[in-house]
Amino acid sequence: MIDFDHGTAAAPNGNNSGTGARNGGDLVVETLEALGAKTVFGIPGQHALGLFDAMGRGNLQFVSSRVENNSAFAADGYSRATGEVGVLFLSTGPGALTSLAGLQEAYATGVPMVVVASQIPLEGLGARRKGMLHQLDDQKASAANVTKSQRLIQHASGIPSAIQDAWTEAISSPQGPVWIEIPQNVLLDPIMVPPVEDALAKAADNPPRVELVREAVKWLEAAERPAIIAGGGTRRGRAEKSLLSIAEKLRAPVICTPGGNGAFPWNHELSLQSWIEDRHMTDLLEDADVLVVIGSSLGEVTSNYFTFEPRGRIIQIDAEPRVLESNRPGLGIRADAGQALAALDEVLSSERATNASWHGSPPEDLVKDSLAKVRARLESQDLGKELKFMADIREAVPADMQTFWDMTISAYWGWSCWDAREGQFHSAQGAGGLGFGFPAAIGGAVGLETVGKPGRVLAVSGDGSSMYSISELATARQHNVPVTWLIVDDGGYGILREYMVGAFGKATATELARPDFVKLAEAFGVPATRVAPEEVGEALRAGFAADGPNVVVVETLLKMFAPTHLDG
Repeated sequence: MIDFDHGTAAAPNGNNSGTGARNGGDLVVETLEALGAKTVFGIPGQHALGLFDAMGRGNLQFVSSRVENNSAFAADGYSRATGEVGVLFLSTGPGALTSLAGLQEAYATGVPMVVVASQIPLEGLGARRKGMLHQLDDQKASAANVTKSQRLIQHASGIPSAIQDAWTEAISSPQGPVWIEIPQNVLLDPIMVPPVEDALAKAADNPPRVELVREAVKWLEAAERPAIIAGGGTRRGRAEKSLLSIAEKLRAPVICTPGGNGAFPWNHELSLQSWIEDRHMTDLLEDADVLVVIGSSLGEVTSNYFTFEPRGRIIQIDAEPRVLESNRPGLGIRADAGQALAALDEVLSSERATNASWHGSPPEDLVKDSLAKVRARLESQDLGKELKFMADIREAVPADMQTFWDMTISAYWGWSCWDAREGQFHSAQGAGGLGFGFPAAIGGAVGLETVGKPGRVLAVSGDGSSMYSISELATARQHNVPVTWLIVDDGGYGILREYMVGAFGKATATELARPDFVKLAEAFGVPATRVAPEEVGEALRAGFAADGPNVVVVETLLKMFAPTHLDG
């Protein structure tokens, strides 16, 4: 059972909570509760104490992280695991700025979050340098690159509507974090506004245009070699059922990007799985006469590092209009992936499947042959340890367990080879920052408990990335969060070492002094064990059976499979 905290911060001078008077902080808490929020992540700070004092009069559960960017990762993981809105409370200045790296991942991946940051008192806002603690010229401008929008609330009466609007924007496709900031005095001053009784937020409709659906169907029904790339937008739009139906109607091979991992059944006869960085898959996709790209920009990884040169026509579906045709010309359909695929599925004829033929070969045979070529390529390299290591992890992880992966060699393998089964695969591929895995897993486990689906989750990090979030062992212990953290210790930034050796013949500044992770975890009161690579499965199973958080450390040097975008 997770041990949640409720707001218990001491009231600052000037707060009227002791007299029973309500203030702006109460309006924040009441509105969030009315919208359905149950859990908040963050760290208290001087200008935000009105928020935390108000939580003590409400029902929001509070999870206290140790660093603000980890609070943002945790709120992100909460949202990914549950499909609900993550809520983050931030203090002013350094606290707000420290969260930005975590928010960049949520923004890049399209994770709905409501961020409530405090501000200095109203009289200090603007470029006037009054010397107030944490003062910035324009705090919300710092968040402009990593949130959908930013709002400053200057009057308590505007709090409920602003938070309701922010929630609506966060859940409307393209989803993402929305930033609200409230000055200290607005949070603390007594108010005349009555208690918030209800707040409604409904995602804005984002359907495809009728003429674009009609044109796309015309292309697809005439295609002989249709193929599909399913990106992260497919999962965000909950389009899996429609994707499966369309693929079977078209008999179209489907490949998932790292963000789309799990959008299509791994072992389906049309599944190319997630080997998006393999040249055999690039060749197949280039040969498609109509390629449907769903919820992906055809960016760096998906295009096999911009070596992808499609010869057929492209239908690109995305909720974010800036993504459309950003890398390749095509028929751009701005729409939520779920709505767009449902519309296509409704019109496509089930009789269309008989037309599919890849130069005389059935698409199912093409898929089987392509996967066999990938396996043969891997087996031709000295990767037995890596293949067994990933297979042992997959065998140990229950089929329905959610997993959270940091930017580490194990995760790069996972992008291509991880079968999510009935669980979900989450990684930091959106922005690519370090430190995501463990705090996001904490948020994910908290979220599952909150929505009545308690269960353990797995976090996977390298020794370098783990140091970004090592302080969150205290959070996991404090709240007794059921997270098993696998740390793969290779003595440095392993992937950067590999890149530098490959490019320059030697690596510079990639080797790291690091702690004894087992002793360090135990110092936090978290059980930990160190095992050899061949024992990772057994150690994980023991960790999954335990109560609360635990750590498994494996000291090994893993290699990546050879890149294919450099061939020729």
